[in-house]
Amino acid sequence: MDCSVVSPRSIRHACFCLRMATAFLIAVWASACGRCEAGPKVFLGIPNAAQPVSMDQIDHAAWTQLLQRYVDPSGSVNYQAWHASPSDQQQLDQYLQTLSVASRSIAASQESKLAFWINAYNAVTIKGMLREYPTTSIRNHTAKLFGYNIWNDLQLYVGGKAISLNDIEHQVLRSMNEPRIHFAIVCASKSCPRLLNEAYVAQKLEQQLTVNAKHFFAQPENFQFDGNTITLSAIMDWFGEDFGPNNAAVIRRILAWVPGNVARSIAPDRVNVRYAPYDWSLNGI
Repeated sequence: MDCSVVSPRSIRHACFCLRMATAFLIAVWASACGRCEAGPKVFLGIPNAAQPVSMDQIDHAAWTQLLQRYVDPSGSVNYQAWHASPSDQQQLDQYLQTLSVASRSIAASQESKLAFWINAYNAVTIKGMLREYPTTSIRNHTAKLFGYNIWNDLQLYVGGKAISLNDIEHQVLRSMNEPRIHFAIVCASKSCPRLLNEAYVAQKLEQQLTVNAKHFFAQPENFQFDGNTITLSAIMDWFGEDFGPNNAAVIRRILAWVPGNVARSIAPDRVNVRYAPYDWSLNGI
């Protein structure tokens, strides 16, 4: 080959190879570092509670007060008004400090632990969005490689140890084998399930989870059936394994929360499944 003559095609090929090699090296580096949490950490709550208590004893009443003040029945949040109220922002901070007092090792009921971590996820997310407000989407604050990522870098102290939103969701809640958590935790986006305007509590957790699951599947953007194809929220694509090992099993599981007249017409083994686009716009009023 005569290297003294370089054609435009050769240059384009060389540039393509360079881009591919660069992308490969970045992917290898990202894989090696796991989640690239290069952003500055933001810590909420208190690092060390003098007297940790069981999650059975945590009072979520202050969270209910705030939710009823700023969240409408459809789950939309009045971030503007909440952001404009220093006293209610302080009340949220105090609630997060209350969560910090909970122990991870003292025995508690499964219902109390589920309610605790669902509320913690939602309250930390709201706090994170109030810190950034005005903003149009949580995705504006989720840097992939470098910089602040709200899901990794905003952390709540619980029982003396800081925990991120990602770890609350994937390491704690998903390990509790309750798939309805995916209709209860809210990432501040329009395609999320609605933010219930009351705190989850152990005494009525079963009812709350079921009500919100049914509400989720009653929304046409989360569930539609045309006689042949079911269109589901992308949440069911991302977390389908939490509901069953295959599409048919997933459909069977969710039929309990689908409107009855529609559920009776669905044959789980014979339907096609597709997923709707996800709207990451802020779930604000």
